[in-house]
Amino acid sequence: MSTPLQELDARLQSAVGATMHGLQPVVRALTIAVVARGHVLLQGVPGLGKTLLSKSLASALGGRFKRIQGTPDLMPTDIIGVHIWDAGSRTFTFRQGPLFADLLLFDEVNRTGPKTQSALLEAMEERQVTVDNEVYPLPAGFLVVATQNPREFEGTYPLPESQLDRFMMRIGLGYPAAEDEVAVLEHYGRGAVGATMPDAAIAAGDIAAARVAADAVHVAPELGRYVVELARATREHPQLSLGLSTRGALALLRVARISAGLNGATFVTADDVQSVLGLVVPHRLMLAPDAVMEGVSERDVLAAVVERVAAPR
Repeated sequence: MSTPLQELDARLQSAVGATMHGLQPVVRALTIAVVARGHVLLQGVPGLGKTLLSKSLASALGGRFKRIQGTPDLMPTDIIGVHIWDAGSRTFTFRQGPLFADLLLFDEVNRTGPKTQSALLEAMEERQVTVDNEVYPLPAGFLVVATQNPREFEGTYPLPESQLDRFMMRIGLGYPAAEDEVAVLEHYGRGAVGATMPDAAIAAGDIAAARVAADAVHVAPELGRYVVELARATREHPQLSLGLSTRGALALLRVARISAGLNGATFVTADDVQSVLGLVVPHRLMLAPDAVMEGVSERDVLAAVVERVAAPR
């Protein structure tokens, strides 16, 4: 018998699979993000369906969906909102920006300037915004799905480490397998304009039940210490100038717990932690200058860390 957590994943796989092909592992990662209330950074070259994937997820979840297109001239007030003068009441009223959504798609987030990027920090961490000393709470289910192109550097502003750390996961989208790409051409190659979004397939109660099921997955104290030892090993590694933060360690344990529950397990193992390291950790690491010159990647260092830290049995 499947659990509410597995049922949520199955429904999202079915709904998003109606518009996307061959992205089952990616949809699984997005399911984890929804359950964990964690923001996601989608990374890949143009034309792989990052925007369509985000819109399909939003349609399946229901709720309010807003989209922001990142541009260099985008200002904080464009995304947060602004007070405007109401001549009738002779008072200033707050007009909400697109941040006030259940799911926010921020397309090409690295095309916006540092000032606008920093405006996201409070929203992503505290799920609120402050305007003119007034605090406005965001929707309880507020979730950011941001996209960026890792190879297109002209006209872009690299995300600061503080903002990268607020993305629970970074999901890479690569080129599809040949069979999946053929399916895409058959599905969208008939001249139709746009894609038909799936109907809302997920109710708020489904997500709440999935979160209860995830919380029931047991985490032994040894697993918590294992995560801490992995984090400390990254902080002390000579090829890294910035290791895994405490926020990152907490995200790693949460994602591993939900992943274990999706696999039908009742407790978390070291294998569960290691299976999600690539989603949670690399974008939080910063290579030392010598490592960059040597062509070492964050994933290379992470693999070495995993080899060095003893896993509990």
